[in-house]
Amino acid sequence: MIMTKLLCFLLTITLFQLLEFAISRREQVTTPPLPVLPLPSYTQLKWQQREIIMFFHFGVNTFTDSEWGTGKENPAIFNPIGLDANQWISAAMDAGVSLVILTAKHHDGFCLWPSKYTDHSVKLSPWKNGHGDVVKEFVNAAKARGVDAGLYLSPWDRHDPRYGHDLEYNEYYLAQMQELLTRYGNVREIWFDGAKGPNAPNMSYYFTEWFAMVKELQSSINIFSDAGPDVRWVGNENGTAGSTCWSTINRTSLSIGNGSIVEGDPKGTDWLPAECDVSIRPGWFWHKSQSPKRLSKLLKIYYNSVGRNCVMLLNVPPNSTGLISEIDIQRLREFRKAIDTIFSANLADKCTTKASSVRGGKDGGFGPENVLDSDHLWTYWAPRDNKNDDYWIEIKAEDQEGLKFNVIRIQEAIGLGQRIKEHEVYVDGKLVAKGSTVGYKKLHRLEYGVVHGHFVKIIITKSRAPPLISSIGLHFDPYWHPNNE
Repeated sequence: MIMTKLLCFLLTITLFQLLEFAISRREQVTTPPLPVLPLPSYTQLKWQQREIIMFFHFGVNTFTDSEWGTGKENPAIFNPIGLDANQWISAAMDAGVSLVILTAKHHDGFCLWPSKYTDHSVKLSPWKNGHGDVVKEFVNAAKARGVDAGLYLSPWDRHDPRYGHDLEYNEYYLAQMQELLTRYGNVREIWFDGAKGPNAPNMSYYFTEWFAMVKELQSSINIFSDAGPDVRWVGNENGTAGSTCWSTINRTSLSIGNGSIVEGDPKGTDWLPAECDVSIRPGWFWHKSQSPKRLSKLLKIYYNSVGRNCVMLLNVPPNSTGLISEIDIQRLREFRKAIDTIFSANLADKCTTKASSVRGGKDGGFGPENVLDSDHLWTYWAPRDNKNDDYWIEIKAEDQEGLKFNVIRIQEAIGLGQRIKEHEVYVDGKLVAKGSTVGYKKLHRLEYGVVHGHFVKIIITKSRAPPLISSIGLHFDPYWHPNNE
């Protein structure tokens, strides 16, 4: 009996000790670092990861060989007898695109859906005897293929007589916006701009009311404009961001209609990443006389947009038949194939890694090996939090042949904020690239072409806080011939 009580006592003591040890171990698990504000929203993060999205400029301009319509076009000219929105979506998917945006109404005021607030629409066109709805066919085709849809509703309207009368036109615009955001299911991005001609009537847009209504009707939407609130314009239509590009900025420094290249602000209080819009052709609408950009040009745009912490918005205009031209489809396929060829293999995958320090030590979960896994957002190398430390990470080739590459990819864990201000890249001790911001993705296409080495060292020389690097890639771009540029 005494022995039984003694055994029970010893067992109880042992269990308490094990429990205490387990609790102690749990308390020692290294926690993630604090974020550096501001942070992206869930929808902004998803948008950033898309990298390339697509615009479809389509309307009466397609039939008049124009870029900006007058508003006096006869709806009878709109007759895309072969329109096939499924073909548009297939073309987008060939390019690896997961979000497509349609010009539901451009500056000419012609509506691609049968709005009950105007007859200047598909209702008065011969297409489908006035019973067609391009917006409906567009969103249905996208939904059927698992592609997200977005819409552009031009604030400037050269047709409607209410334009120039603040209250009447803003009520009209809001009414049409409500039609688009309640009739056609989920819309993931809505596009607003301040474009208008120099002789346009004075007009005050009620953007505050517009944006509030958008968020009320579509909770998971991103609003694009020169000044956000979710995505901002890069400031040009060449698809090119500045070499410094912060996703942080003060929205109060921006205004719609006064867009310019803005590099952002490391002290900004708002997360407002930039979108780089560009057309595959010289014009935004289809013109028979025009051809798509060369592959080398599209790749350069990719490096200067996606590779500079932005999203690339590529316009591909349907033709007057209602189809994406075959020559454009072929170029899109070439573009996608080139991107896959360059980035599908990471030459650093079989390398070893070393870093200046590691948060929580070797077993803390924040080691440099995280930069070579498949998660480019939520696993990362984090150095210890010491202001006096240097910050660097090194990749070492394990075989004697070393590494041959001409593109270096660096990505920050932007879910915890954008941090890096300046960085340098060395190969076997030689400086091969340097830059300022990194953000979601920084691509260095090496100025002098292919380099060969065994050690690649990335040094963060300036940062808002200890840098968090989520991914590093070493890639070979066979299309890059710097001497021919």
